[in-house]
Amino acid sequence: MAERVAGPEIERLIQLLSRLPGLGPRSARRAALHLIRKREELLGPLADALRTAHEKILICAECGNVDTIDPCTVCRDPRRDPAMLVVVETVADLWALERAGALRARYHVLGGALSPLDGVGPKDINIETLAARAARDGVREIILAVNATVDGQTTAHYITDLVAHLGVKVTRLAHGVPVGGELDYLDEGTLTAAMRQRTAF
Repeated sequence: MAERVAGPEIERLIQLLSRLPGLGPRSARRAALHLIRKREELLGPLADALRTAHEKILICAECGNVDTIDPCTVCRDPRRDPAMLVVVETVADLWALERAGALRARYHVLGGALSPLDGVGPKDINIETLAARAARDGVREIILAVNATVDGQTTAHYITDLVAHLGVKVTRLAHGVPVGGELDYLDEGTLTAAMRQRTAF
């Protein structure tokens, strides 16, 4: 068993950093050492930012986004088309779509995907409020921007059935060849989806 080379405070910092996505024990140690070396310019401000985030960050009651105001900045934006509602699995997906800047719509964050094998049902994610929200807000199109996984597709089918009585147009993101992609490097599932969803040129 390896001996501890630092005090419990530093060990705790390393342990907490190692819980972050993409950081294992070695990366966490390197990150901790870097923070300690840059104590004044990084460690102090980071601690302050984390404290402020812990105190002020809220979950938007309208869409499920994270922000320091509720309703969030996206929901308050009057330039967004209220007739279009983009359904995403996570806040990270919402942020990715916003970075792309492809659409000025409103969002609905599910907080996950249906996964019967993992015991994740409709009550475990933010899905039941979707139909009520779509009806109340006069939504004409629901865009399913869920992941192209089995769980994502299960979720998409469930949502389609859930809102069928509203007469709302339901669309989903196209799946297939990415911009700049070379066919030789794509997997069979992506190629099959691209072929099935081919469009006029």
